[in-house]
Amino acid sequence: MFEGKNDIVISRRLFVRRQLRFTVYATAILSFSLALGVVGYHFFGKLSWVDAFLDASMILTGMGPVSDLSSNGAKIFAAIYALYSGLAFLSIIAVFMAPVIHRFVHILHIGPDDDGQEER
Repeated sequence: MFEGKNDIVISRRLFVRRQLRFTVYATAILSFSLALGVVGYHFFGKLSWVDAFLDASMILTGMGPVSDLSSNGAKIFAAIYALYSGLAFLSIIAVFMAPVIHRFVHILHIGPDDDGQEER
């Protein structure tokens, strides 16, 4: 998926295409996570769709809950979703930033006068 340490750095055009592809991956994870939270808050928390969207969005970004939940099922869902959201948020950022970090490290490793061969 990424070029190796002895390969040349890909062109800017190919890098932009790669970044767009990884942005789609990150957006898919974000959409799935948000949909999971909205549906859970709507059915377990008995919130309207808009309130469920607000709570899921706030939890997913680490801001915290907005609505008070009264049932034990809703509280258990909220706790599990909060734990999931912490991992999902970090994963989304990692997927989105992977091409940028790889390119930066790859450029630092190759250097302008490096022919790709290790020193002996």
